[in-house]
Amino acid sequence: MALSREQLAQRVAQELQDGYYVNLGIGIPTLVANYIPHGIEVMLQSENGLLGMGQFPTEEEIDADLINAGKQTVTMATGAAIFDSAESFAMIRGGHVDLTVLGAFEVDTQGNIASYMIPGKLIKGMGGAMDLVAGADNIIVTMTHASKHGVSKLLTKCTLPLTGKACIKRVLTDLALMEIKQDKFHLIERAPGVSIEEIITLTAGEIVVPEHVPEMFFQT
Repeated sequence: MALSREQLAQRVAQELQDGYYVNLGIGIPTLVANYIPHGIEVMLQSENGLLGMGQFPTEEEIDADLINAGKQTVTMATGAAIFDSAESFAMIRGGHVDLTVLGAFEVDTQGNIASYMIPGKLIKGMGGAMDLVAGADNIIVTMTHASKHGVSKLLTKCTLPLTGKACIKRVLTDLALMEIKQDKFHLIERAPGVSIEEIITLTAGEIVVPEHVPEMFFQT
């Protein structure tokens, strides 16, 4: 069974380590803030100038002036800081973000990512993604494996305008976790109940499948 948006966020949250500075992109990545594992502390960074984002607010906590890069209202964790976007991008461009989580429209076997434009459609645009993919070494892309029409988003070569080249090493989809190396997708984990055959069928780029592919584990 394909993973929900919340399950994707939970799986990404398993990659967090104590002391990390983390940037969460627009869409599914923002949900990671709700699933930070107990016992670790991370500082969530937003390119509009907030370091130390907390979980999404309850109705009583909503402050319309406190937003993330996607214009969603957020909370601030203990020790949070607010500064201008120039300082925020200096942090990103200087390589001071330990983990970046981004959404995407397409990813290919060379590690290229297309995430900001679909010709003829109204999309939010580039935002800080171009700086994030250039300034971060540790990037996880989370996305659906295929479109609603069953067209693969994991390609041999991206068809949409690129956000960054040769910068993506790991992709988490609603079907699988994959690593990109040697111009191939390497299957690491599969979603519970999802068959390897389904993953292969919906992956347009070349895929390497090991003898044993474990199912993802989610704590209940």
